[in-house]
Amino acid sequence: RKNTKRVPSFRKLLRTSKIKLDNKLKNKQYKQQSAAKKYRKEQKKLREAVRDAISRKPFPLEECQKKQVAEKWKEEEEDALPLDMMDEDDLKLMEDLAQKASFLTRDLSSNEPVHVKKRKHESVIDKYEKVPRRMQTEPEKELIHLLPIKDKGGIIPQTMEKPVLNVAQDEEEDTEEMEEAEDFTEEPLPVLTPDEMAAQRRQKLQERKIHIAALASAILSEPDSNIKKLKELRAMLMEQDPNVAVIVRKLVMVSLMEIFKDIVPSYKIRPLTEVEKATKVKKETQKLREFEEGLVSQYKFYLENLEQTIKDWKQRKLKKSNVISLKAYKGLAEIAVKCLCELLVALPHFNFHNNIIVLIVPLMNDASKMISELCFEAVKKLFKQDKLGYASLGVVKVISGLVRGRNYDVRPEVLKVFLHLRIKEVELQKDSEDIAPKKKFMTYKEKRRNLSRMQRKWKKAEEKLERELLEAEASESKEKKLKLHTETLNIVFVTYFRILKKAQKSPLLPAVLEGLAKFAHLVNVEFFDDLLIVLHSLIASGDLSYRESLHCILSAFHILSGQGDVLNIDPMKFYTHLYKTLFSLHAGRTNDDIGIVLQCLDVMFAKRRKQVSQQRALAFLKRLSTLALHVLPNSSVGILATNRVLMQTFPKMDLLLDNESQGSGVYLPELDEPEHCNAQNAALWELHLLQRHYHPTVQKFAAHLIVGAPTEGSGALSLDLSQRPATELFEAYSMRGMTFNPPVASVTPRRKDTFSQMGSFIDEELNKQLQQHISETVVHKPLDFAKHLKKSSLL
Repeated sequence: RKNTKRVPSFRKLLRTSKIKLDNKLKNKQYKQQSAAKKYRKEQKKLREAVRDAISRKPFPLEECQKKQVAEKWKEEEEDALPLDMMDEDDLKLMEDLAQKASFLTRDLSSNEPVHVKKRKHESVIDKYEKVPRRMQTEPEKELIHLLPIKDKGGIIPQTMEKPVLNVAQDEEEDTEEMEEAEDFTEEPLPVLTPDEMAAQRRQKLQERKIHIAALASAILSEPDSNIKKLKELRAMLMEQDPNVAVIVRKLVMVSLMEIFKDIVPSYKIRPLTEVEKATKVKKETQKLREFEEGLVSQYKFYLENLEQTIKDWKQRKLKKSNVISLKAYKGLAEIAVKCLCELLVALPHFNFHNNIIVLIVPLMNDASKMISELCFEAVKKLFKQDKLGYASLGVVKVISGLVRGRNYDVRPEVLKVFLHLRIKEVELQKDSEDIAPKKKFMTYKEKRRNLSRMQRKWKKAEEKLERELLEAEASESKEKKLKLHTETLNIVFVTYFRILKKAQKSPLLPAVLEGLAKFAHLVNVEFFDDLLIVLHSLIASGDLSYRESLHCILSAFHILSGQGDVLNIDPMKFYTHLYKTLFSLHAGRTNDDIGIVLQCLDVMFAKRRKQVSQQRALAFLKRLSTLALHVLPNSSVGILATNRVLMQTFPKMDLLLDNESQGSGVYLPELDEPEHCNAQNAALWELHLLQRHYHPTVQKFAAHLIVGAPTEGSGALSLDLSQRPATELFEAYSMRGMTFNPPVASVTPRRKDTFSQMGSFIDEELNKQLQQHISETVVHKPLDFAKHLKKSSLL
């Protein structure tokens, strides 16, 4: 019970004497001790009563009567007169009283009548002993002693008879059940044909569909009042009819997913505090709170059901009901994963989004190709539409933990997802002050100095409105966005550097190098030296494939072209490696790598034109022209577009278009050093061959380069070719669809070919033979010819 006694104030305590306070304390302690003592006495009495009730075994009535009579007579023998000294009348009266039960059950020591009111001091055991016993004729039953009950009158022991099983009756019931079972087996259920079973299944399925549609439409029409129907719809996820269980569960999963996408608000619902729950609110507010609470709880239970479905499929674990087979579990798990992926992309702002991320990311490494691709696509969509960066940061954290937790034993596609991050700039220290200029409002002094009283009043109202609009706009500042992007990219680089340090022979290395090539310009300057040393050691080891080495080169030049401009580093070894391995490209398997080569050349020459010598540019121009003869048309177009940029960027490139050699030495095409191969003494004879190429775009580029790649005049390219970069042209003229790009225009033949001439000759000969046969038949056998006309429908 809550203590409502008011605490005395400090002033009142000062007025109270010390003796009075001591007496109050003693009285309080005495009351506590007396209450504890009283409680111990009651417990002791309770234990004694229970012990006596258990030890006392009830006797039959006859034995009790004999025992009591014998005791009474034995007690009275001392005081009473002997029988032979009593009168006959008194002896007869005593015998008559002895035959009555009331006399036997009565306490003979008392002089009160039988029906007198019971005294309070009468002991519990005496009351218990005075209860009449049953006769011996009834079978003795075993009693079970229960806990006693305490009331105002005292302690009442409780007992219960132990039920005795009637064996004969049970046997009769068993025989009756067996007979009923036999009768039931004698009348089996009617065997349905496959058509009837299919019709019955269709009927059940149609009923379930109508029920699902009715619940869904009711929820969507009035979500506030029909939120409880979500529970009814979610209960159908446990459909027990084995004929329609799988389909019904799939339909309910998808229906709930679509319902949540429609009714979920555009904000995150937080739990109410105790103070908010205790305060009184309006009916509309209370209704909104109930709707939000119900929505969050049902959404949580739905996600738990989806998670349990996936776990059951993973563990190959059947439920106790065995309604669904193991084969059907895979289909249910796929639908569950689809629903989770849809919710991951559609509701990144709502509750439990991080829980969905934790479920989806490990499934990217699943052995099932379909499930892993679903998760990949969902994460890619999430990265592309995440403008602020909260969801991307959560996914990157989980992927980093997954790669580290599995000791880098994951699929390369898990790391390739990082390439779809929307991170183009991060927070730098030098630009931290200029990241997001905040809106400045006028100070009070400025208002007093520049504005009148009415203008100050209007200005104050205007600024208040602007502040409210900024709060209601809910758009995050650029500073916060860059902070999130910086944290995300730090986690990405930590994951990449761990793999470069500890797992260089892992299959994840190509994905790491590709990611570094994309985000290398955002790496901190402090790591440039170490990163370049690691990349060069990887290339020099010879363990990398051609594509991986190209990613290393691209990463190194991205580093040096961004913040690395201030570093005095000459990456001649990377130029040499690319120049040496260009001839490994051909029209077969490595043709797809030309896109990476074109990116490397753009970074190496176009963005670093001041650091490249003329000898190096001439050597690459000559080797790329030779390479254009050995690759597919789209690769040739991209290479020639790069050559055009080289000829326009670097002076004196027209040396290779002159027949007369200049300078000393002879061109050495087999030498791997571009600075020392004497490329100035070579000639671009490959352009004359490319002018006769079957692809029209290659012909245009070759003719354009032969005349010196002019920007104006008759030899200039059209705008659609001259203004597009090499990588874009490479993709535009791709022949992945096994079709000629651009398509070949159809040409009408001027004369008939050999097959058509042979066909017409055969037709003429057949017509001649048929006419000859008809004329002979008409002249010599007219009757046969007439019968033949009647039978035939062709003539």
